[in-house]
Amino acid sequence: MMGRLTPPVSERDHVMGAAEARVTLVEYGDYECSYCGEAYTIIQAVRQRLGGQVRFVFRNFPLSELHPHARLAAYAAEAAAMQGRFWEMHDLLYENQESLEPDDLIGYAELLGLDVEQFDRDAGSRAVAERVRSDCLGGSRAGVSGTPTFFINGQRYDGNWAVRPLFGALEAAIAEADSQEQWR
Repeated sequence: MMGRLTPPVSERDHVMGAAEARVTLVEYGDYECSYCGEAYTIIQAVRQRLGGQVRFVFRNFPLSELHPHARLAAYAAEAAAMQGRFWEMHDLLYENQESLEPDDLIGYAELLGLDVEQFDRDAGSRAVAERVRSDCLGGSRAGVSGTPTFFINGQRYDGNWAVRPLFGALEAAIAEADSQEQWR
């Protein structure tokens, strides 16, 4: 069904925030996409303002035909995840979007104190490639064709994702969750 998040958020996802948060914001993103780079700073501001009321989920959607380094960057994030450092690598990739060559990715792994040989093996592994492919397939099934694409509580958000409109949409979702909770 277009406009609905598929698959739903699960333990396989990269999640920042509490499972009991009022709102779940899912982003399908591409580490080389300049719009995703802008969204990265907006998401940080929104998370800071809304704190524990929102949990954030990131899924890979590299647009390799437009961004030649996006897939390798996604592999790097997933390889870092295998050593428990997904979010740190995620942040480094967005903060250094102009430097996503293979040597840069190895340098980020070193900076994070990862086992670099293991990171390199994992980044080239079938498991990591399958993880990125799975995110992409799920996004395609949900109607994702560009990045960033957001879902708020499982529904595609097609509004403006600048700070104020996105913050407003998330506040409305929080209010809706609160009112539904009241009637239980």
